[in-house]
Amino acid sequence: MDIAALRAQTPGCAHRVHLNNAGAALMSRPTLEAMSAQLRLEAEIGGYEAAEVVQEAIADTYEAVAELVGGRSAEVAFFDNATHAWNAGFYSMRFRRGDRILTGRAEYGSNVLAYLQVARRTGVEVVVVPNDAHGQIDVAALARLVDERTRLIGLSHVPTSGGLVNPAAEVGRIAREAGVLFLLDATQSVGQFPVDVETIGCDLLTGTGRKFLRGPRGTGFLWVRLDALERLDPFVAEIRSATWDGRRGFDWVDGARRFESWENSYVNLLGLRAAVRQALELGLDAIAERTLALGTELRARLDELRGVSTHDLGEVRCAIVTAGVADVASADVAAALKRASVNVTVTVPEDTQFDTEDRGLPPLVRLSPHYYNTEQELEYAVEQIAALPH
Repeated sequence: MDIAALRAQTPGCAHRVHLNNAGAALMSRPTLEAMSAQLRLEAEIGGYEAAEVVQEAIADTYEAVAELVGGRSAEVAFFDNATHAWNAGFYSMRFRRGDRILTGRAEYGSNVLAYLQVARRTGVEVVVVPNDAHGQIDVAALARLVDERTRLIGLSHVPTSGGLVNPAAEVGRIAREAGVLFLLDATQSVGQFPVDVETIGCDLLTGTGRKFLRGPRGTGFLWVRLDALERLDPFVAEIRSATWDGRRGFDWVDGARRFESWENSYVNLLGLRAAVRQALELGLDAIAERTLALGTELRARLDELRGVSTHDLGEVRCAIVTAGVADVASADVAAALKRASVNVTVTVPEDTQFDTEDRGLPPLVRLSPHYYNTEQELEYAVEQIAALPH
């Protein structure tokens, strides 16, 4: 990678050290230009008319995301965020009393709340699979827990609160052998390293544009394996997702677009297309090599500091690094870094409830570099943390 050229294409690099890519990465100039062009077109000729002009580009957005995850364009649906995409998949599943949902301790907080809501409504049992010795989902325990009552395995590939990379492909193997639907939340993994639905073996996958894909906020997607559609009943029917049969019924449209709604921000969608195409052009293997190396370096540097500890689990760890500073509240650490023009964020226990039950960690500082960050930026951020009085 030509890091200098990539940084020159990223306006935000000139002003701050951006280590909040797990929140929202810095967009590149090609993405900005794609969005600006569509916004100008809408202003000049009208929103509907502008959408007609770019139909080929819109269609290519489906193709690009399908290529990104190793699926087909008919298996992709777009949403205004990843939570809505995940909800569209999850709430389309048919649950009844006595069913079981299996999930891991690193599951994202919104997903957990959805599980608990369905448990309250239908009487399903939510089973939390324990961690193994590395702190990732214990696949041997998962295999033992899967039984004829299991209707879903739901897993966060990478949690919001740490660098853990769950062994998704091993989970997929277990799900396939048992004939159980597997919903993978890949919000923090897509764009950070290769994610392939065939290798993983999931039935549904969700992602967002704003994080490691470097796309705009307000973009999310759902991938659904075509042969899983017969086991799903979309929880909303509207003129985008279904067609009236001329009587008192309707038919779902083909493929994953039965989960979409009619209205969309094509400005954002074309921004997502530009970001995905850039990631594909750079190559996810190359992105992973650099990004994960930066995460490893940052974690090692922080662990060397007196009074600083990192808390990332997993046999494989990615570019999300969580750390605490002795006797300094994480919010105060983040505020000090902000004054030094370093962007980070703070994790909170409520965002990973099952992990909190297990480890009981306080809020932590989350630092998440991406390939356009430099080693000098990491060194600067670590120096700022080392200078804190504690």
